[in-house]
Amino acid sequence: MEVLSEILNRVSANSFLDEQLPEESLQNILNAGRMAPSAKNRQPWRFIVMKSPQIKEKIKETAYGDERFTQAPVVIAACTTNIGYRMPNGELSYPVDLSFAVSFMMLQAEHEGFGTSLITTFREDEVKKLLTIPYSMKVIMMLLIGKTEKNGDHETRHPLDRIVSYDHW
Repeated sequence: MEVLSEILNRVSANSFLDEQLPEESLQNILNAGRMAPSAKNRQPWRFIVMKSPQIKEKIKETAYGDERFTQAPVVIAACTTNIGYRMPNGELSYPVDLSFAVSFMMLQAEHEGFGTSLITTFREDEVKKLLTIPYSMKVIMMLLIGKTEKNGDHETRHPLDRIVSYDHW
């Protein structure tokens, strides 16, 4: 198994094709998120899967009209169920935990032959109301998944020698 090929091939999709996501692929993607590591194995997540065109249209409006919400056959809201837990280093765990889970889903989607876009630009209070998310929970990000023509950007990445050092800064 080689994961690096999926990592190197993945781009953020700028648009999605009008093609459904098979249920087996969706379950594999969700299972990848479920299996992600989390601080103290707390698994502080809840994934709300949106397929309904009506719901996605309303969610699109909370994301400032981003058309990809209605193009993508599946939108997943990644929510935390534990906003207060701090790791021993003092940092909140949910941003890290949810990032792992969604990253695992993105890689599985790539493996299944689907593109993704990670969205953090939305009005959370409106999303929570639309999806009946309890007040004490947070929507951290949304993942759009679907067939794409690999039309995203492969931004220029810094070379390793610019971002890696050994034994000291």
